Amino acid sequence: MNFQIRHRGFSLVEVLAAVAIIGIITFLAIPNLIRIKEDSEKNLAMARAESLNMAMATYVQAAGQSAATANWTGATTDDQRYIQLAPYLAFAPDTLDNYMPLGYTVTFPATLVPLSKATLKGPGNAAIAY
Repeated sequence: MNFQIRHRGFSLVEVLAAVAIIGIITFLAIPNLIRIKEDSEKNLAMARAESLNMAMATYVQAAGQSAATANWTGATTDDQRYIQLAPYLAFAPDTLDNYMPLGYTVTFPATLVPLSKATLKGPGNAAIAY
């Protein structure tokens, strides 16, 4: 008995067609994935800036207006002000730079007045309204 085993695989044309289809799908999908990532980072930055605003209000409530204002004006940098707010933030990292997404910065107001908000700036130093 002569058993002949036939190995059958894909032809070169079939492999090239599959690679071309995958390439086209990738070409169409990558810009959308990048846009989704940028939008999610912007939304995260806006949410964290709003969390900082809520932490400022909580800080004033907890410490009292006069003590909070004195401590706030005594802090000269945003990092020093962030340290004052960190206990009022859930899972706050040690520094403000680690709290905000890469490329986004937040600037605290110089004084704690009612309804004062932190300023959010994105990549390219453009102000972001939130």
